[in-house]
Amino acid sequence: KTRQADHGDIRRPVFLVRNICAERKSRAFFDLGCSNWDLGLNEMRCRFFTISVLTALIVLLGSMLVACGRQVAEVPPAPEMRVVKDDLGREVRLPEKVTRAVSLAPSITEMVFAAGAGDRLVGVTSYCDFPAAAKNVQKVGDTQSPNIEAIIAVRPELILVSTASQLEAFASALEGQSAAVFVLDIRGLGDVADRLRRLGQVFGSGERAELAAIEFENRIAAVERHSMPERPVRVLLQISEADLFTIGRDSFITELIDRAGGISVTADIPGGYPKLSKETALALDPNVIILSDSPDNLKPNDALKNSAAVRRGRVYRINADILSRPGPRLADALEQLATLFRQEPAGN
Repeated sequence: KTRQADHGDIRRPVFLVRNICAERKSRAFFDLGCSNWDLGLNEMRCRFFTISVLTALIVLLGSMLVACGRQVAEVPPAPEMRVVKDDLGREVRLPEKVTRAVSLAPSITEMVFAAGAGDRLVGVTSYCDFPAAAKNVQKVGDTQSPNIEAIIAVRPELILVSTASQLEAFASALEGQSAAVFVLDIRGLGDVADRLRRLGQVFGSGERAELAAIEFENRIAAVERHSMPERPVRVLLQISEADLFTIGRDSFITELIDRAGGISVTADIPGGYPKLSKETALALDPNVIILSDSPDNLKPNDALKNSAAVRRGRVYRINADILSRPGPRLADALEQLATLFRQEPAGN
């Protein structure tokens, strides 16, 4: 059929199908609004237009595929993972190379620096002030109540905690985060060198950590080779004057005093840091009093004023941090205690 000019729509493109009876097959083309006599020319134009459009689409599709391929290539590969056991026996998955870590205890911060990985710390507590470089690390709250949002903001791969109770506190808050939580629980002098080596394994700084561990072991051995008092010195360590807190059976400082040549008069009291009654303190009658040096602990409690230690002038102050932080500086505390225990009484 042919389009009639008086229909008024001859300029509108319309899809026509022309039957070719001799060949018994169909052929489709676009009628661009021309009359019958030049349908062949229009068919050629239409084919040329179709080919041009298809070519442009192919080029565009190819460009998109290349761009997508580039984007896929630029996505960093997933880091290789490994498994390391922490001090609770938990299997903790860590990246092959840990580059961003948070420490939530001053003792752990000191251990990480000693193990040669201080530059990997991106967050520490407000109490982490040693070594000096620790003061420049982003603070994420204190040990007992860290700021979870601040921890997440520094994007750690690893969070180091010192106790199981800390782990329980963070387990739910950090659920869904990519950071692994690792417990480093140091209970005495014998644990320090081992944990230094463990941190060297965690951070890939094994050589530096091994040197720090050997140095620590050598310093401890040197103190123990030195001549000790004939009889262990009876020692009371006072943590606070007003409340008379001290150390008990479960404190690592009890072991520290023992290995320095003394014996803690509170070693049999249950717990880590018990509070003494004045009557108990009076009955203990220590030969030496060690004050954990702090603004609220400048002198012995009044209950100890008649003790042998006060009468003979054997009251000493030691930096609270080296006593209370179970880390590399326990060697400093041991050396100082051993020296003090060997001193002769100075008199009142």
